[in-house]
Amino acid sequence: MIRAEALCKQFDRTVMSEDKKKGKASRSKKETFLAVDHVSFEVQTGEIVGLLGPNGAGKTTLLRMLGCLMQPTEGSVMITDTNGECITDPVKAKNHIGYLSGNTKLYHRLSVREMLQMLGEIYGIDREETAARIEKISSVLDMGEFLDNRIERLSTGQTQRASIARTLIHEPDIYIFDEPTLGLDILSADAIVSFMKQQKEAGKTVLYSTHYLEEAQFLCDRILMICKGRIVCEGSPESIMERFGAESLRDAFHKVMQEQNAGEESGETAMEETESREEEP
Repeated sequence: MIRAEALCKQFDRTVMSEDKKKGKASRSKKETFLAVDHVSFEVQTGEIVGLLGPNGAGKTTLLRMLGCLMQPTEGSVMITDTNGECITDPVKAKNHIGYLSGNTKLYHRLSVREMLQMLGEIYGIDREETAARIEKISSVLDMGEFLDNRIERLSTGQTQRASIARTLIHEPDIYIFDEPTLGLDILSADAIVSFMKQQKEAGKTVLYSTHYLEEAQFLCDRILMICKGRIVCEGSPESIMERFGAESLRDAFHKVMQEQNAGEESGETAMEETESREEEP
């Protein structure tokens, strides 16, 4: 199980703003903002949870904190192994997590098998056990045709499967995938979706982000929708569709985001009216 407790991540950014009082067209200033804003939820053992949101919503930042790759500004992440033991050491927690990112770089001059053998050594797995795991992973992800090919010669789909294989070699309890099927052909995407279903059936915990809402509707037990760093909707795909009177998760997603945008515009209008009254003599 993995649990987020009031997770926040603050960054600095430079913004351009209009300076009405001094008659200047614009000026730059630095401001802080929360990419992830007090987010709390948990993903249970044997559950697949999908994280949905527009670009810039905070999905990757949230996943990186959950994967112990980024330190939160506030809040905490709790990892529980299959025995129910809470793991507080971030280094030890990583041994229980398989993390996949679109930015993951592989060793192009190695074959897939050589890369997995090297990772087995890094995790302290003996050679015979590593060899057995490689054969099992190759079967699960259908990598037999390219297991001994150099990574630089693989197709996009094959490279993605090699990336997923990298997350499997230490047999983690928790999988965190950031858009694992992005840009893949149908067969490669189906292989990865099938893999995630297999891990759920094996009692693993799976959390992943995606822009493919049909895939999430089919695959996920629960959905988290995030907008501007906050969880704005949560529930099973069916319950969310029913709540918004939508025939698909895609339609429900659009309705949730429209509500968020409408609320933001209303808030901005109220703020502008307040500022206008304050400037009046």
